[in-house]
Amino acid sequence: MAARLDHSGGDELTETHEINVTPFIDVILVLLIIFMVAAPLATVDVGVDLPASTAKPQPRPDKPVYLTIKSDLKLAIGSQILDPATLPAALDKATNGDREQRVFLRADKTVSYGDLTDVMNDLRRAGYLKIALVALESVGPDGGR
Repeated sequence: MAARLDHSGGDELTETHEINVTPFIDVILVLLIIFMVAAPLATVDVGVDLPASTAKPQPRPDKPVYLTIKSDLKLAIGSQILDPATLPAALDKATNGDREQRVFLRADKTVSYGDLTDVMNDLRRAGYLKIALVALESVGPDGGR
């Protein structure tokens, strides 16, 4: 409750019924900062150092299947680490047996070309012929993408 202290009228103090919204705004701003910091941290799957590409980005499907080759040559579908021998079964489970679905292949930039080719051959033997390589976007020498 607030009181006005102007002495223009008399000895009576009149009450004003105003809500102080400053604490409410402070709380909302703190919550906004917390969500802005926490949101990018919630989207990290498997840490991998991707090489950069200047290719034009393509639209992604609703639920893409990511196969990751980590720097120690371990394979992962999503965030689940798997044995290379179980790759066909794990892909069938991730794609519900749809071998026409595109598999997005991510590899750490320290992975050799031969090891990347071996995994792509394993995908081909498993019946997955639609493979997309994932890289970081970078600006080309002409300034365009």
